[in-house]
Amino acid sequence: MAELAYLPPGVDFATELVEGLRARHPDLSRVTLFVNSQRMARRVTDRLTQGAPSFLPRLHVLSDLGRHPILADLPPAPGRLSRLLDLSRLIERLLTAQPDLAPRAALFDLSQSLAALADEMSDEGVAPETLAGLDVSGHSAHWARTQAFLAIIGPLLQGGRARKAADRLAARLSGPVVVAGSTASRGANLLLMRAVAEHPEGALVLPGFDPDLPPAVWATMEDQLSAEDHPQYRYKRLTDLLGLTPADLTPWTTTLPEDPDRNRLISLSLRPAPVTDQWRTEGALLPPLPEASKGLSLIHAPSPRTEALALALAIRQAVGQRRKVALITPDRNLARRVTAELDRWGITPDDSAGVPLALSPPGRLLRQVARAFEAPVTPDVLVALLKHPLAGSGLKRGLHLRLTRELELELRRKGPAFPDAAFLRAWALARPEDGAAEWGQAMARALDWLGAPAPSDLAGHLARHRAAIEALACEPNSELWKKDAGIAALDLMTTLQAEEAEGADLSPSDYRRLFEAEISGGTVRSAVVAHPLVSIHGPREAREVQAQVLILAGLNEGIWPATPSPDPWLNRQMRKEAGLLLPERQIGLSAHDWQQAVAAEEVILSRALRDAEAETVPARWLNRLCNLMAGLPDRQGPEALAAMKTRGAAWLDRAARLEEPEAPLPPEPRPAPAPPVSARPARLSLTRISTLIRDPYAIYAQYVLRLRPLDPLRPEPDPRDRGNAIHRILETFVKERPSETLTQAKARLLAISETVLAEETPFPSARLLWLARIEKAADHFLFQDRKHGGKAQQVETKGEIAVEDTGFTLFGIPDRIDVLPDGRLHLIDYKTGTPPTKKQQAAFDLQLHLAAAMAERGGFGDPAEVGMISYIGLSGDKAIDTPLTPAEIDEIWARFVKLIRAYQGENQGYTARRAVFDTRYPGDYDHLSRFGEWDMTEKAKTVRLSDDPL
Repeated sequence: MAELAYLPPGVDFATELVEGLRARHPDLSRVTLFVNSQRMARRVTDRLTQGAPSFLPRLHVLSDLGRHPILADLPPAPGRLSRLLDLSRLIERLLTAQPDLAPRAALFDLSQSLAALADEMSDEGVAPETLAGLDVSGHSAHWARTQAFLAIIGPLLQGGRARKAADRLAARLSGPVVVAGSTASRGANLLLMRAVAEHPEGALVLPGFDPDLPPAVWATMEDQLSAEDHPQYRYKRLTDLLGLTPADLTPWTTTLPEDPDRNRLISLSLRPAPVTDQWRTEGALLPPLPEASKGLSLIHAPSPRTEALALALAIRQAVGQRRKVALITPDRNLARRVTAELDRWGITPDDSAGVPLALSPPGRLLRQVARAFEAPVTPDVLVALLKHPLAGSGLKRGLHLRLTRELELELRRKGPAFPDAAFLRAWALARPEDGAAEWGQAMARALDWLGAPAPSDLAGHLARHRAAIEALACEPNSELWKKDAGIAALDLMTTLQAEEAEGADLSPSDYRRLFEAEISGGTVRSAVVAHPLVSIHGPREAREVQAQVLILAGLNEGIWPATPSPDPWLNRQMRKEAGLLLPERQIGLSAHDWQQAVAAEEVILSRALRDAEAETVPARWLNRLCNLMAGLPDRQGPEALAAMKTRGAAWLDRAARLEEPEAPLPPEPRPAPAPPVSARPARLSLTRISTLIRDPYAIYAQYVLRLRPLDPLRPEPDPRDRGNAIHRILETFVKERPSETLTQAKARLLAISETVLAEETPFPSARLLWLARIEKAADHFLFQDRKHGGKAQQVETKGEIAVEDTGFTLFGIPDRIDVLPDGRLHLIDYKTGTPPTKKQQAAFDLQLHLAAAMAERGGFGDPAEVGMISYIGLSGDKAIDTPLTPAEIDEIWARFVKLIRAYQGENQGYTARRAVFDTRYPGDYDHLSRFGEWDMTEKAKTVRLSDDPL
């Protein structure tokens, strides 16, 4: 009979496995050894090669059963990608017939989940007929539809090389055969392990078996639906299949765990929910908990960033003490944060996961280009591509960066909204830099490939994708396909191009989703010189890592354990009836990883109390452990838990001290800079006088410091564009002035609107929306246009005037100046927003009042008396008419001159946000004035600035 053995949590599995092998088999060359992973195979090989020379066993990896030489006579497996596309075509027909089943965008997600289901069925030995025979009468109609679909495509769900290999190996076992490190969680592995357990010279070595679990608890784990998430459930199932009990398992070696008392504590905390009443009875039998938990520290960090810094400090201390330390976490973002924090001390960890290919420089560029296929290229997409470190790497890098910067400024200021290859060539040809024309030709070749291509098969999309990215990088002299990441990216493209994936055409969006799914599975393992004492691993590797300090990080629900992925094809009950794996299986495996990892010599447990969105929930096993300890006062549990938290808080205190500045920085006061009079603006437009009154600091920043806000990189139909277009429409309408009826005038206004919007606005949706608004406001405008009987004398005409003896010039362009029947002038300003009220006009919005004063003083030609000013709202039916007398205009002008003289005084500062209209909304220069360090109630501090910049 085969030997069924185990190694408890907290022992070095590889070391003890080799010790047991040598004790049982002096001639290891006769042994066939199956281990669970490649990493375990490397560790076992390292242990075997230490000590006296000897022959090695035949070593195989269970995760690679599908590639075992025993399957050499079988034809090669079909390409994974071609299989995925075959499934996607079937699902596309399903979604066409039943569009309410799922959105079209989920096509490849459904294809991948269906492929995973087919692999699982093959691995677990579930025939397609089993799914067709399931009783779904008690389930919703959705599951009946998916069952019918699965029955139709049943032949495509067959296969499974791993199970075939297990079948053949089970029939050909000879000599000593040992399966070590597997939890029997997958069907193919379980099949092989059952055969080995029946082999006379077979042996099973189970990792992380819990000998502290009482027989009564083992007996309760019968129902898969309720017990699957327990870390020991898979061993219960295995022993039941073998006709044994857990008590029949024997230790593989006599080595004890690092802390048996802690293992008993962890075992009790993980009891299945129906028997947690045993916490009271068996908890009283535990040893004193301060001693059992002395090697545990618990960190409750306020944020993921603080958690990463605290863990980096713990790793740094372990390195300083020459102790081996390993970070175990499923959270790759946390792992990258810790790696970044360690960089400040020059510590590079050995990260087993490497860097995701999708996040490497060539991977990011490949994804950006794939997204650029979905729609016409916009300025933000183009600039993002050109600013990528690999873009233009085959040319002179300095020239590429300089021209990219100048192109960005050009696109921000003038557009176009959709730059193409012709624009880029023309722009580069006009540049004075040497090599600019050649650069423009090279980048334009890449633009020729971008845009929104027509649907194509996979080979066509891949060829276009590769041509575009190589043109962008300026191959063959670029860095695109070099170094580890470049080589991995080229391998991916070559592999995809080698796939025999003929069939229906893919839209650019379909291709982008397919490519992103493929590249997301790739990793890059760069040949870096890692620190020999520091490593980072995923939870599955907990049994393969031996370190003096083990850090279990990211202990929050949804991370550890991860939330099970939803299955769109089968629900939990249907999976159970079919003999497939339940979603809780992954939780149970994660619990098993936790039970092994937490048994190490010294363990730091950490979690963040909040993530980027909300408060987090602690991992269920950590929560159970804390609740158990807190409920055992007789065993000094609360004191032990407090000591764990105190040890963890020490790392948070060190992280806070590391981040704390040496001296507190006082907040900046509300600024009111007073530059030299010679540096102050000598000219302002009518529209900027309101800004001078409300937010003088903005005038200082724009005209003294010469800082102007950049236009957005991606042009969008914003209110300013709408205002410009409408002003041009009204200017054209007013200037023509034919003899016409009101109906004819409205038709002419709308015709002009269509023409101007077609020329001014490249966004079809905006054109339709704005034209509808103009049509709605047309009657209101035409009424206001004729209400006072005036005739347009000037339309959009610029004027200016010197402000007495101040040396200051006021200029502006009123929308319209009419001559009223009595000969006086009527100044009109169109507002696409809300017109200012009369109170606002009197105190702040002096634009038309000052324009009236300019007109009376000859600012727009011959001096003439102004009788009225009007603000006409074009987004509603508002119009505010304000009759004026010469005395009122003189009074406004006198106030204005006083304002200008005040700002010509050396001690007059430009106060930030002096009287803004709405304090809730930020201004263009609030970041420069440090708004937030001061508030609107604070008195401004005037600071005189020197003429000498030094």
